Amino acid sequence: MIRRTFLALTTAMALTAPAFAGGHSKDIVDTAVGAGSFTTLVAAVEAAGLVETLKGEGPFTVFAPTDAAFAALPAGTVEDLLKPENKDRLVAILTYHVVPGKVMSTDLSEGLKAATVQGGEVTITLEGGPKVNGAVISGPDVEASNGVIHVIDSVILPPEG
Repeated sequence: MIRRTFLALTTAMALTAPAFAGGHSKDIVDTAVGAGSFTTLVAAVEAAGLVETLKGEGPFTVFAPTDAAFAALPAGTVEDLLKPENKDRLVAILTYHVVPGKVMSTDLSEGLKAATVQGGEVTITLEGGPKVNGAVISGPDVEASNGVIHVIDSVILPPEG
């Protein structure tokens, strides 16, 4: 649950990258805001203080949980993570959803392991459709000026400890 929330927040942060990179006019953050289905992620990125980072040069790959993914977390989880005293935990979860560099869906392969900004690794599987740590990639390759967003159906959480 916490892992999923953190991933969503990390994705939100990645959605705040600067505009015009790669010929796209909106950065990751603005692209996420414009999509309309990442309000929780964007709020988390703002609470974590990651907006400017995700609006940065990048490139970033963000595995972005939708509002429905956050809503599927146990009651109170998101509200708890958004409290100022839980900022470090929120930052860890969100940055776990971000991989440095621009990784398109055509770059994904079975068993691929990618280091996240948080420091942990995520694993890609392709059997039954592309997934990151078991979260279904339902909307791949949403390009932004400073990277790419892959829409996922659940919040992924970094390993404990």
